[in-house]
This record gives sequence, C-alpha cells and structure tokens, in this order.
Amino acid sequence: QVQLVESGGGLVQAGGSLILSCAASGRTFSRYTMGWFRQAPGKEREFVAAISWSGGSTDYADSVKGRFTISRDNAKNTVYLQMNSLKPEDTAVYYCAADMRYSDYDEVAAYDYWGQGTQVTVSS
Repeated sequence: QVQLVESGGGLVQAGGSLILSCAASGRTFSRYTMGWFRQAPGKEREFVAAISWSGGSTDYADSVKGRFTISRDNAKNTVYLQMNSLKPEDTAVYYCAADMRYSDYDEVAAYDYWGQGTQVTVSS
C-alpha cells in the first residue's frame, strides 16, 4: 500500500514557475511508476507526466512538453514536478499517482493509488 501527499501548489502569474512535490509512504515506493495528472473545473482528469521506477523513462503530455519536468528521489520517497513558463490553462488541481506498471502511464484507470491533490492557479 502506498499513501501519497502532494504539496507545492499555489497562485502564480503567467510565465512563472512552481515545483510540486509528492511524498509517498511505504517501503516499496521505488517499485512504482509515478504519474502526475491534473483536473480543471468541469473537465476530466488528464495525464501530465510520468516517470518509471528507476527514473530512466519519462513521458509528458504534449501540452506541457518542454515546460514541465518530472523527477524522483527514491531515497526520499518523493516525486517532483517542476513547472516553468506556466500558462492560465495550466490552472487545475494536480494529483500524483502510483502504478506498478509503466505500460499504461497515461491512463487514469491504470493507477492504483492517488493523492488528495494540490491546487495550482495561474493568473494572466
């Protein structure tokens, strides 16, 4: 079992940066693919980024490619999302999630564990 707690959200102006963190409990964190998803009001939850258990593979949604970077520190049981050049359309609740496999990294239904989310608001 893995418990996830996100932090780092907040209000930022367009063009600014934020770093989200997701702290995981449990000794098996290093075995999990970790993903970041987001959900804007009235919209479905969507994939943002994923990283394999070793950190050797990463993938991004086209909308954030080149602006966001996902990373992890298995010694600290933490995954990060560095967000640069933020846009108003990035406004959403951001969730981290854990999955035992990487094959379905962009599928909401593939992830077994979810955090409670952290709000990111980008003002224009």
